[in-house]
Amino acid sequence: MDIGFTKMHGLGNDFILIADLGGEVELDEAAVRWFCDRHFGVGADGLILLRPPTVPDADLSMLYRNADGTTAEMCGNGARCFAKYAAERDIIARESRLIRVQTLGGVREVTLQRDALGDVESATVDMGVPRLHPEEIPSTLPGEQVFECPIETAAGTFEVTAVNMGNPHAVVWVDDVDEAPVETVGPLIETHEVFPERTNVEFAQVVEGPEGPERILLRVWERGVGETMACGTGACATLVASVLACLTGRESVVEVPGGELVVRWAEDEHVYLTGPAEEVFSGVVRVPEG
Repeated sequence: MDIGFTKMHGLGNDFILIADLGGEVELDEAAVRWFCDRHFGVGADGLILLRPPTVPDADLSMLYRNADGTTAEMCGNGARCFAKYAAERDIIARESRLIRVQTLGGVREVTLQRDALGDVESATVDMGVPRLHPEEIPSTLPGEQVFECPIETAAGTFEVTAVNMGNPHAVVWVDDVDEAPVETVGPLIETHEVFPERTNVEFAQVVEGPEGPERILLRVWERGVGETMACGTGACATLVASVLACLTGRESVVEVPGGELVVRWAEDEHVYLTGPAEEVFSGVVRVPEG
């Protein structure tokens, strides 16, 4: 089966985007894993299918698959890439500055920032209202909110703050993000029994400036992927966790290995994520059968 695709990224968090306006592309988990394999396939953190919406309040539908083939509810960096692709190929009206994107985590509005030629330089995603109750994460931990709750792992005890930003996140505060045990502790928390649908894991550090907190340094172990260069929903979850812990104000620069994102938890309780999106290349591949 020959399939056309476009490789895109948001601060190094990279995706394979496939336009499927006819709803004809069906990829099983093995095919998605092949696409995302960096040695034998194209290589990416995830795969996105662009389809017509199935709800009246959306312009397009975005189906996101992790690199291991599993389905995820939402991806902030992926949503910006999705919007850029649709805007620059006239899938939506060229003059449009707003795209309503249907995801498994709900409809998300993406506001486009265009240059003089109409190309998309960056985008702001309305990530919705964070959900904090354990059942909404989902988590089996007790209480009304999972806030700096200790969980036992084979590597020791870690305090996590859980936030659902359309998908589950567990934020761990560290003293030095460069030395954080992302590759060892990340998978232990991701698959911990208190997270029945697994979770993304954030290792975060607030950097102090002369006038107080200035930014958050962040590394992310993504559910079904591993460590990535950036994670939009993870940056949003971390900002929410930092506000709950009184570590920062309601807007902050979140610095990930791939660059900088701006996250704001607004007065309407919605979280807004702003960052770039880039196209790398397009091509056609023959997907192996089986």
